[in-house]
Parts: sequence; structure tokens; C-alpha cells
Amino acid sequence: MLRKPQITGHGAKLPRKMEEAIVALLSHRNIEDAAKAIGVTPKTLMRWMKDPVFDADYRKARRAAFAQAVARLTQASGAAASMLVKMMLDPATPPSVRARVTDSVLAHCGKFMEIDDIEARVSEIERNLEAQKQQGEGR
Repeated sequence: MLRKPQITGHGAKLPRKMEEAIVALLSHRNIEDAAKAIGVTPKTLMRWMKDPVFDADYRKARRAAFAQAVARLTQASGAAASMLVKMMLDPATPPSVRARVTDSVLAHCGKFMEIDDIEARVSEIERNLEAQKQQGEGR
């Protein structure tokens, strides 16, 4: 029986079986299938998932996997935008589809403008705070 990992410092390692469990959780559709793939019971896997060290490593692995998926979507965003524009301008596209595509383009542009405005405002606030900090240090 595997023991819970003991944190002995930064970078404490999980037992090999627990590392396999993280990979299985990321690559199988549910806990039962992941547990079966690595030869443990679902109850054991669920207990491991409550362990803070296991949970932290699992979350880190999930974030890395998600970041890869987002990178792939980002690479495809240019093609997606081209397709939306093509469908929007193509007279052969059914009017209902053209209307949905047009609405989608406008909605995404609106969200971008909102985010761009917020980023500009935050940058200005940060500049002002930095200037105030430097003035305070100069006294």
C-alpha cells in the first residue's frame, strides 16, 4: 500500500504510481477508468485526489494540458476568423446563418474592445501608482 507523500521541501516528488494516476486522470474520461488503467480502486484514487501534494501536482498538470489546448485554438483563430468573414459575405450562405455569424463577429469585437479599454485603464493606473511611489521615495 502506498503512503501519502510527505512534503519534505520545495519540489517533493510523488510516488511513481501517483504520477501514473495523474496521467491516467488526464487521459481517461472518468475516475473509474483512470483507476482501472493504473491498477488501483476508484476509492484509492479518490483518496489520493484529496491529498494536498497530489492535488497540487494534478492541478499543475491540468493547467499545462489546458494551456496546450488554448495554444492550439490560438493558432487556429486566424482561420476561424477568415471562415466567419467568408460565411458572412457569401450570398449563398443562408440568411439565418449569416445573421448568426454577423452577430458573433460583432460580439467578439465588442468583447475585445472592452478588454482593450480595461487594459489601457489598468496600465494608466499602474503608471500613476509607480509615479506616486517614486515621488514618495524622493522625499
